[in-house]
Amino acid sequence: MALNSYDEVVCMEIGVKTSIGRIRDINQDSYYISRDIKCPLFIIADGMGGHKAGEIASNMAVEIISSSFENQINNVDLNDDNIIAIIRSSICKANDEIYEISIEKEEYSGMGTTVTLAYENQGKIFIGHVGDSRAYLLKNNTLYQVTKDHSLVEELVKNGSITREEARFHPQKNVITRALGTDKEIEIDVIVKEILQEDILLLCTDGLSNMLSDDEIKKALIESENMQEACELLVQLSNEKGGLDNISVVAVKFM
Repeated sequence: MALNSYDEVVCMEIGVKTSIGRIRDINQDSYYISRDIKCPLFIIADGMGGHKAGEIASNMAVEIISSSFENQINNVDLNDDNIIAIIRSSICKANDEIYEISIEKEEYSGMGTTVTLAYENQGKIFIGHVGDSRAYLLKNNTLYQVTKDHSLVEELVKNGSITREEARFHPQKNVITRALGTDKEIEIDVIVKEILQEDILLLCTDGLSNMLSDDEIKKALIESENMQEACELLVQLSNEKGGLDNISVVAVKFM
């Protein structure tokens, strides 16, 4: 699908790529792209926990959230408040179910996952976010990070203890302060942004954002022929720089 005007969605060009990286034994990332053109929903999740528990947590997150969201969205008026409420309730449902299984089964104790989702409606993108996976928007050749990382280093940047550049290489950059399934209650960020023709939405796990700078991400998006090529290039570049984690990317161009 894409945008001809502020509120008329015609088509979007979509790309996706995931990689185990060069260090990990399994891929604990999961993603979801709706097949229903009337429900343009995109989700990315990065699991954590041993014994494949992270893989289970991220899979549960995308399955529960996508099912809950799509079941609800078809039965309400599509105004901003209803969409935001559905995002929150769907993420909460996933949190409840992941948390429940983590306390019931010893081998899944402490498992959790990040989640970042995006839903397009009437010239707006609605983003739900927990953790340090990211949503970016490329507008007029400028790349904006839409989400804020729920991480220790982000807190250190906010209070002035370290600089943004120092955060990229901080030894504790993978310590997150919010995740689905680790606590009974979850705090969810919901962000709403206007989108226009030629804007590009990028969802990614930290296997990408820890390897590439914003300038490198922007360059790959701008210079690629299409969104699939862009996703494949971003993953390739991340692996060439070390591939220290699983890498997952979803890119959507509004045309």
